Amino acid sequence: MIRFILVSIYLFLYLILSIPAMFITWLIGRFNRKAGDVSSLWIVNHFGFRPIQFFAGVRVKVIGRDRIPDEPLLYIGNHRSFFDIILSYQQVKNPTGYVSKKEILYAPLLNIWMLLLNCQFLDRKKPRSGMDMLLRSIDMIKNEGRSVCIFPEGTRNRNSDSDELLPFHAGTFKVATKTGCPIVPMTVLNTNTIWEDHFPSMKSQNVVIEYGEPIYTKDLDKDAQKHIHETVQAIIQKTYIENKEKYADFISKKTNR
Repeated sequence: MIRFILVSIYLFLYLILSIPAMFITWLIGRFNRKAGDVSSLWIVNHFGFRPIQFFAGVRVKVIGRDRIPDEPLLYIGNHRSFFDIILSYQQVKNPTGYVSKKEILYAPLLNIWMLLLNCQFLDRKKPRSGMDMLLRSIDMIKNEGRSVCIFPEGTRNRNSDSDELLPFHAGTFKVATKTGCPIVPMTVLNTNTIWEDHFPSMKSQNVVIEYGEPIYTKDLDKDAQKHIHETVQAIIQKTYIENKEKYADFISKKTNR
């Protein structure tokens, strides 16, 4: 419970004390969009996510970051924890907007930072919200040079006893087929054991994040494009199961934090 208290206190202080930084990064973005994006990402990672990871006692093994192309792209990942975002955001190579559930939009101050980071808020009850998200994501990649990260299971997978992923929503992948951007599969392992499996307690854990080889849909035929969601899901599913066995010793090892 002490870790949960430390993370909560730090998050509260960060959100309050970073109000001036919010205004400054917003102002920078008004005159130089790219500089505003980069400064927001740097501040959130260095003063927000990294300290939260430290207080939570989480250690991360990152595999394949060198496979991420230095261009606007679509990250596709499995989703089991709020920490999926905190930990993977620290690995992005350029400004990236994550797609989040609509409820986060109502979190004071946190919502402002997320907007500065070009996040989108999806209302799963409204089909139009999904279409707006796709159009906005396409515009971000094609015209603004930003990347997008989506968890196509549609919600957090709460079945911690199963290695199976929830079905991927096929519509998500239109972001790639319409822009020609690469898809980077992102497999996250063991984040659910940090917090969600024993809420509200927070436990120090080791996490593995692996980035797969980029997939360029423009190089695929129409049939392969049509089933790209199944292909990417199979890649992430296979990597998840393999890494659970390959890094079993690392995952079970105490972090000593």
